[in-house]
Amino acid sequence: MRRVCSIWLPHLAIERWARSSDCAPDAPVVLTVEGTHGPVVHAVTDAAAGRVARAGARLTDARALDPGLIAVPADPEGDALVVRRLARWAGRWSPLVEVDGDGLRLDVTGVAHLFGGEEGLVGDVEARFAALGLTAHVALAPTAAAAWALAHYSPSPLCGGGSTRAQRERGEGANDRTLPLPGAAARRLSLPRGGGRDLLEQLTPLPAAALRLDAETVRTLERLGLKTIGALISVPRLALARRFRGAEDVVDALDRMLGRKLEPLTAVPAELPPWARLRLEEPAIHPEAALQALERLIPEIVRQLQERHLGARRLSLHGFRVDGSIAVASVATTIPSREPKHLQRLLADKAAALDPEFGFDGFALQADWTEELGAAQESLVEEPSGTSEIARLIDRLTVKLGTRRVHRPQPCESHLPELASGWVGAVFSPSLLCGRGATRAKRERGEGATSTRTLLPHPPTAAQWAPPSPVKGEGLLQRPHRLLDHPESIDVIYATPEGMPRRFVWRRAVHDIARAEGPERIAPEWWRQPSSTRLRDYYRVEDGEGRRYWIYREGVVGDGRGGAPGWFIHGLFG
Repeated sequence: MRRVCSIWLPHLAIERWARSSDCAPDAPVVLTVEGTHGPVVHAVTDAAAGRVARAGARLTDARALDPGLIAVPADPEGDALVVRRLARWAGRWSPLVEVDGDGLRLDVTGVAHLFGGEEGLVGDVEARFAALGLTAHVALAPTAAAAWALAHYSPSPLCGGGSTRAQRERGEGANDRTLPLPGAAARRLSLPRGGGRDLLEQLTPLPAAALRLDAETVRTLERLGLKTIGALISVPRLALARRFRGAEDVVDALDRMLGRKLEPLTAVPAELPPWARLRLEEPAIHPEAALQALERLIPEIVRQLQERHLGARRLSLHGFRVDGSIAVASVATTIPSREPKHLQRLLADKAAALDPEFGFDGFALQADWTEELGAAQESLVEEPSGTSEIARLIDRLTVKLGTRRVHRPQPCESHLPELASGWVGAVFSPSLLCGRGATRAKRERGEGATSTRTLLPHPPTAAQWAPPSPVKGEGLLQRPHRLLDHPESIDVIYATPEGMPRRFVWRRAVHDIARAEGPERIAPEWWRQPSSTRLRDYYRVEDGEGRRYWIYREGVVGDGRGGAPGWFIHGLFG
């Protein structure tokens, strides 16, 4: 008997957002998409659902009921990309996987015994999705339409609670895109396998919407009193065929669900990554065998990358030993590259370290991670920017020192200088669920920071690896290249409390100020910091020996947020 597994990810959008968000877990956040008459709620957190927010409502209507809702733009394209990646990843359970909106459908006929039966298969599916931080509702049935209906509308016999999709559409329970509470039961298992009778017993109480008909047809059926699949099955087929035709063919939907009409699955097209293979006639035990194989594999994989207009971000050299074991050496690049000499230089040291043991009888080189890379010319008349050279240097340092010891500056969403940048790994690794970098908590703890930080005036792209230049915008002082991790207190002499500084003492050294420019006022982030936080007035000063500093006065006299204003040094020029 044919078996189809339907996997529904009801909370994909909100769970994916929660993985990379800095908001508190109990924040009433709604994800929105643009609608015909303004933003529409796409997904909600559990806290927002408890305050009557629901998917499908207009944002203005939701805020009329609860003005405290926090609206964040959704990323439907990113969610769809994640589903496509999950479809390729789900090949571990079936060779035939179909993307089905916000879920997947797999043909698992004859594979359940590999996982200890159908219960073991479902348990493995749910466990692996839970490890990714995703809630999965799973159902098995003889037809694809029945599996979809059971996964979306059938109450779980293992949950003992929770609302079905039909209840959520009627507003009786949590929203179908609500972020569940940690540890909440979300398992949904349906295994009708005793023939048509068992299948009908599970499908009969499901609502008519489980047939995947359009909303207008469902409303028409409900007005006629045909609210469940059981009620539709009891109606003569000829009467249904006369009333509902074309795209509203209820009989066709019933036939596909009950197996009277075949509904084939369309597998996700599998595009194998670029790879090259080399077979040896005799086992090679010489330590330089991997290096010699690399010289023959690199040109072949570069040719494939050029044909696909791709650049490699991660390469893996596999050495197949005669005893069946495999030795692997991997390297990653900062920017996409298909330059043969650079790739071979990165892999040379890794390949030389592979242990042949009893000998290699084959090698394979594969581009595990690629990105689009078209042909480009840096410049015709001007000097090259040096971006590629810097990227190659970072790649070589990463290979020599390790990925955890090479970092690059990363801009952050804050106008406070000490929080406007941080450090991340120089070479990123791909992730199944796209993240957004370091959290604010990590930045405030100073993890990965050194004695100084580089200020980036603009968000970096893959090609912006050159050192940043000072920026002087309208109404802004020139910012220093070097910024102290923590502002250090200084003693300042000034003519008036809010006037220009004349002299300051820093680290037991007295500096007479010859020139001063400012102030540039930076207000506190009132949405993040307590109300007692004081504003800052920054000055760019130069002492008698020509050394320039970036200092600021914290607070003003009579602001009601503390005593006398304090002075601090924050950055160094030159």
